[in-house]
Amino acid sequence: MSTSTSNASLAASVTALRSSLSLLDSSITILDSGIHDFPRMKKVLSSTRHFELLPQSTLQTAQATLAAELTPAIATLLNRSEAHVAKMQRREQALIAKAELQEGRLEQGGSRGEGLKRKKSMEGRIAKVARIGGIGGEEKVMRLKALRQKKERLGYAVERLGLQSQQRQRQLRKSVAATKDA
Repeated sequence: MSTSTSNASLAASVTALRSSLSLLDSSITILDSGIHDFPRMKKVLSSTRHFELLPQSTLQTAQATLAAELTPAIATLLNRSEAHVAKMQRREQALIAKAELQEGRLEQGGSRGEGLKRKKSMEGRIAKVARIGGIGGEEKVMRLKALRQKKERLGYAVERLGLQSQQRQRQLRKSVAATKDA
C-alpha cells in the first residue's frame, strides 16, 4: 500500500505540477503579449524635460545681469532718439520760418511789379542820358547801373531782414504763450 499511495500522491503531484506549468505557460504568454511593445512604450513614456526648475536666487541673478547689460544700451538708444527728435523739431521750425518768409515775399510781390515798372523807366532814362552824353556818358551809365543794382540788393536785404524780424517776433510770442500755458 505504501507504493500505491506513494504512486497516487506522486501522480497527484505530477498532475498539480502539469497544471502549474500550464498556468505558468499561459501567464508567460499573457506577459509576453503585454510587454512585447515595451521598447516603444519606454521611448514614448520617457520624460523629456522641456522646462528646468531653477532656484529663485539664480533667476534673480540672471535678471540683474541682463538688466545691467541692457540698461546702458537702452539709455544710449533713448539719447539718440531724443537728439534725433530735437533735430527734426529744429528742422521743422526752420522750414516753417522759411515758408513764412517766402509767404511774406510773395505777398510783397505785388509791390515788386511796380518796382519793375520803375526799373524799366529808369533804364529808359539811362539810355536817354547815354545818347546825349556820348562816350563819357557811357561810363556814367555803367556807374548808374551798378549803383541801381546795389540799391536793389540793399533794398532786398532790408526787406528780408524785416521779414525775418517779423518771423522771430511771431516765434517769440508763440514761445511766451506756450510757457504761460505750461
